[in-house]
Amino acid sequence: MPKLVVRCFGISLDGFSAAPGQSEKEPFGRDGLRLMNWVFETKHFNVMVGTPGGVEGLDNDFMAKADENIGAGIMGRNMFGPPADVGDKAAWKGWWGPNPPYHHPVFVLTHEKKAKLDMEGGTSFTFVNDGIESALKQAFAAANGKDVRLAGGAATVRQYWKAGLIDELHLVQAPLLLGQGERIFEGLGGVESLYECVQFTPSKAVSHLLIVRKGL
Repeated sequence: MPKLVVRCFGISLDGFSAAPGQSEKEPFGRDGLRLMNWVFETKHFNVMVGTPGGVEGLDNDFMAKADENIGAGIMGRNMFGPPADVGDKAAWKGWWGPNPPYHHPVFVLTHEKKAKLDMEGGTSFTFVNDGIESALKQAFAAANGKDVRLAGGAATVRQYWKAGLIDELHLVQAPLLLGQGERIFEGLGGVESLYECVQFTPSKAVSHLLIVRKGL
């Protein structure tokens, strides 16, 4: 049965997934990109973006597995683009340039009205104005029997998690403190009875935690 999954979602030791001050130049906020330093070292990431180098090993294996059996994605508005003015807002097509790394349909939760964007490499962005369940229904239909990946950010993951709609979460905890920013663990009272951590795997750089909905 197709699942809603969160994969390779970076968090700090104090539970933040982004720092304050998100902008066009700093998508993870001021100095927040260091949460993802472990990703940039992997061979899988470098192959994905068309650059040489990168190392294999445990972190690389998790990166490669993150893309397995994914047919569609969901993300929040701030993950698609910065919340503040970005110049010509109507022309904004995401952080990733003409060929985003998704290569499948992506559904963006937003209050803005925006036409569907068809990008290179099979990625498309459809903008959903009527809530998380509508986006999930559309994503499962587009995935054609495969899993749907919930990309983030923190507020979007929290909404689906609180509603009990996420089947699996793969969180990657980096050994650093951000002190403030966007937290994934906020207002989630009750989920502790629905979910359990079934895997804790440390590498030299980060710790990989797999949290699943009970009964799967």
